[in-house]
Amino acid sequence: MTRPNRRQFLTGAGVATVAAGASTLAAPAIVRAQEPIRWRFQTYAGTTLGQHVTQPLVDAINAAANGALEIELYFADQLVPTGELFRALQNGTIDAVHSDDDSMSAPVDVAVFGGYFPMATKHALDVPALFYEYGFADIWREAYDEAGGVKWLSAAGQDPCNFNTRNPIRSVADLSGLRLYTFPTAGRFLAQFGVVPVTIPYEDAEVAVQTGELDGMAWSGITEDYTVGWADVTDYFLTNNISGAWIGSFYVNEESWANLPDYLKQVVMSCIEASHTYRNAWYWAGEARLRATGDKLELTSIPASEWREVEAAAEAFWEEMAEASERSRRIVDIFREYNQIIGTAGTPYTCD
Repeated sequence: MTRPNRRQFLTGAGVATVAAGASTLAAPAIVRAQEPIRWRFQTYAGTTLGQHVTQPLVDAINAAANGALEIELYFADQLVPTGELFRALQNGTIDAVHSDDDSMSAPVDVAVFGGYFPMATKHALDVPALFYEYGFADIWREAYDEAGGVKWLSAAGQDPCNFNTRNPIRSVADLSGLRLYTFPTAGRFLAQFGVVPVTIPYEDAEVAVQTGELDGMAWSGITEDYTVGWADVTDYFLTNNISGAWIGSFYVNEESWANLPDYLKQVVMSCIEASHTYRNAWYWAGEARLRATGDKLELTSIPASEWREVEAAAEAFWEEMAEASERSRRIVDIFREYNQIIGTAGTPYTCD
């Protein structure tokens, strides 16, 4: 074996050193930036309402992800009808959804409790209390894990479910015959009082009142009525509500979520939780301000003694829903326990 002379050794060592150094210095230049992960996200809300309830979340995620995750937001019915959101999410047509279980026709037994479950909540904060202190979060995860393809991420409360109508409601009898845009389970409950539930695309509701197809909505609180234009086509707002808070959630396609790096999962979850705070403040402030200072809707009410008929009907409705499954029974039992506790606690936990 021929030993290299000193000159050959130094020359070879120099080349190796330069090559190693060049490799080290050049590494950032030759590593190509990965293409961003792109998601399609649809919300239950129309374009105007969506600017408050969903757009801030999407903007926050896009900014925090710093180009690694880019979400394109679609509003109510733009990609698929709201009632088909679960299936679209499950098959990957959409990557993420903001909705309630009831509206998106989720094939899970918890679906009837999403949206507005009659008389189950008093305020928006009841929702996170139920999900994170009383076990609903675990129950919802369990239900969606069984359904497959869709992962439940988080829930929060929003506005109550009042009535805004063309004609005044001052008694339970005034509900009879009203054609109202409302949620599936809420409509099923209200039908016993003569309400005719109507299902149409969200963005068509305002025109449907103008054409006489609808008499109004049992869909939201007064903040939404003023924000989306419903206060411009109806004249009265009933202060009695059939539910004190909307139970809405965020969901993702299971595969899309699995393919997301852990740090981006944390970004998504952190932004979701932060978005709950904005919506709670926006709705809560609006409900008070617009009742007190709004000039488009006249406030009416049904006397408490008569409204007890509706509350009693809700108790029977709860029992009917509880019979659907063992999990449904657990949910109703928790609702009963929670309402007993806040009823005993009194103000400010109850509305009396």
